[in-house]
Amino acid sequence: MRQHCRAVVVILALAVPAHAQEPAAGVPKVAVFDLELLDTSLQGETDGPRADEHDRLLRASDQIRKGLAESGKYAIVDIAPVNAAAHDKNLQACGGCDVQLAQQLDADIALTGVVQKVSNLILNMNITMRSARTGHIIASMSADFRGNTDESWTRTASYLLRNRLLAPDFGKPQ
Repeated sequence: MRQHCRAVVVILALAVPAHAQEPAAGVPKVAVFDLELLDTSLQGETDGPRADEHDRLLRASDQIRKGLAESGKYAIVDIAPVNAAAHDKNLQACGGCDVQLAQQLDADIALTGVVQKVSNLILNMNITMRSARTGHIIASMSADFRGNTDESWTRTASYLLRNRLLAPDFGKPQ
């Protein structure tokens, strides 16, 4: 009987996530911070934070990073050096700390987002892009979604990527 040998190769990417990249000339560098959760639901008040929602926040954040990077319209900077500081703050209400963190990363744009959970049925994903130079809002977008499931979160992030962040006329004057 023949024996089969299989080699397993493990490659470790230690310094830079797969979606972080060296920027091409003229391509804006974006610091995409992890989405945050604003849970105003009765369930959230009584039960507290949920692990599945935390995981969905991280997956949606990575989905946005990956989509922006693959588009070639943006270069994603590695947020690891400031990630702990970002998680210690409420980036939606910190008076511009997202811009300061993006500046530390030499990014052109700070992208933040929040998912508001009204109930397990009614949620809303909001994304804001701000100039890391001026602090001014470049774009703000929102999508309501129904159902607190992996699929609904993924579809909503995909919708915002496809129809707002990567739309052909995005950022052009109307």
